[in-house]
Amino acid sequence: MDLTDASAIVTGGAGGLGAATVRHLVELGVGVVIFDRDVKRTTNLAAELGPATAAVPGDVTADTDVQSAIDAARSLGTLSIVVNVAGGGTRPARTVARDGAPHDMRTFVDTMAKNAFGTFNVTRLAAAAMAENTPDEDGQRGVVLNTGSLAGLEGQAGQVAYASAKAAVPGMTLPLARDLAPLGIRVCGIAPGTIGTDLMLSASQQLRDKLVGSIVFPPRMGRPVEFALLVEAIVRNPYLNGENIRLDAAQRFPAK
Repeated sequence: MDLTDASAIVTGGAGGLGAATVRHLVELGVGVVIFDRDVKRTTNLAAELGPATAAVPGDVTADTDVQSAIDAARSLGTLSIVVNVAGGGTRPARTVARDGAPHDMRTFVDTMAKNAFGTFNVTRLAAAAMAENTPDEDGQRGVVLNTGSLAGLEGQAGQVAYASAKAAVPGMTLPLARDLAPLGIRVCGIAPGTIGTDLMLSASQQLRDKLVGSIVFPPRMGRPVEFALLVEAIVRNPYLNGENIRLDAAQRFPAK
């Protein structure tokens, strides 16, 4: 994809993976909308990076907020890239706890909403906007990248809500790619393993050591910029479509 005059929306753009992606796209000359629920971090990052960015605080499940992000992206260039990073987990909880209590249903629904529902909502609305773009020589009008997780492929005990939500993301990759092919819009998914975001680095040393112990090579946490580099590679390669790509240094999660 030619990035000249292109703009992008990065949901969860003020967080670890999202902010790294925003910074990298700006370095490539792309105008970027930072779309995130955290008002302070969103506005601070946009102020730091300057006029190539726009801060749009909002919720990925709210149509009016998504439309505001689309409008802002169009003010920065031709909306050609959407990177859906927004989401998040919940406290570990088993389907039936040791005291016999069943998993809270509201927690399951909310986790599904902020991950799977939000990803689809932004994709459907942004794709409708990208369909109006002038196609390139391959007929391409845009690309959507959705963020799953290694947990969605190999969920551990206590991760049933988060794993289900993240499994839905790679599950929609191929049908989205097939649905949007007539419009010239590609769709790929990224499934990160253990990435050293601020949130992950704030975990206990015991947990970090356990996670790193299951990473094959290089034997360390991933760096957020390595996620951003994969985003760039997918955007630039027009023959990548309908694929879910693991970014995990051959890590495999244990059962618990």
